[in-house]
Amino acid sequence: MKYFYRIGKGLRVRLPDDLNSREFKEAYKQAVMGYKIEEAPRGIPAAPYSLRWLIDRYRESSTWRAFSIATWRQRENIFTEAIKRSNNTRYTAIDRRSMVMAVEARAETPAQANHFLKAMRGLFSWALQNDYVTIDPTAGVLPLKYKTIGFAPWTMEDLLQFYDRWPVGTKARLAVELLLHTGLRRSDVVRAGRQHMRGDIFSIATQKTGSQITVEFPKALLDVISVTETGTTTFLISESGNAFETASFGNWFRDRCNDAGINKSAHGLRKLSATLSAEAGAATHELMAQYGWSNVKQAELYTKGADRVRLGIKNSRRVADQIESEIALTRSRSKVKK
Repeated sequence: MKYFYRIGKGLRVRLPDDLNSREFKEAYKQAVMGYKIEEAPRGIPAAPYSLRWLIDRYRESSTWRAFSIATWRQRENIFTEAIKRSNNTRYTAIDRRSMVMAVEARAETPAQANHFLKAMRGLFSWALQNDYVTIDPTAGVLPLKYKTIGFAPWTMEDLLQFYDRWPVGTKARLAVELLLHTGLRRSDVVRAGRQHMRGDIFSIATQKTGSQITVEFPKALLDVISVTETGTTTFLISESGNAFETASFGNWFRDRCNDAGINKSAHGLRKLSATLSAEAGAATHELMAQYGWSNVKQAELYTKGADRVRLGIKNSRRVADQIESEIALTRSRSKVKK
């Protein structure tokens, strides 16, 4: 499979074939850094003090180079749209009021509006630190509030239903077992392979946070791998025998879920994995280690709920014991009075 970097109708740049290689990431960085976001006549640089000019400087920085490929892609799209919407305004003319208005203008899609604010906050925070601006126009601008339940978590009933449709030996069954036992994100599970194994210990650096995930594969999972068709560098392969890309795996796995009558996603299975782990007594730092979370709040979403269940059950038993004790004590007192 061949990969190219291109924005809109601009110049198409060929990238290395191995999406997971260091060469690909470096080539992608070079392509991003060498491409002007706003289309302009060749040889004519972005106008000084324009928004595009500032973004070009940002894209040349070590701060930008430290971002993941996924973050580059997302912010490239956001910046391209911001330049077009603002008619490539002077960045020095962007103040807090204009940022509030820009966020409100995207209110119909609040998640995207907040992603826009986060990207612009990163840009102007960097610009402030490097003396391009004296005031950060995003300071004090609040993200939009909206309700979302996120990806629906799987239930054990869903899992058993999936098992009934996809028996051991099928690629779909291997996918669900890997997701469940490792808790990996889609972007990581598609890269997982035997090169990450040392005996029954699996270890991989996650793409999103760079965290090193290390887990032990149970015998049940190893048995599934042994009887399923796999690739040379990845456990999961498409029907054509090639390694998956993140997006194509997500679509393929959702189709397999639909075939089983389950209208849920791979991320929802990650939620089930974390829930089961918390209910089994995993501490916050243990969940962070397995699921690659850098924020303790993410782990606490699961541990707090599980703790409430355990503590509630434990306390209800105390109440029941106390009720029985009080009943017995009251009866004994009544007999004494008689």
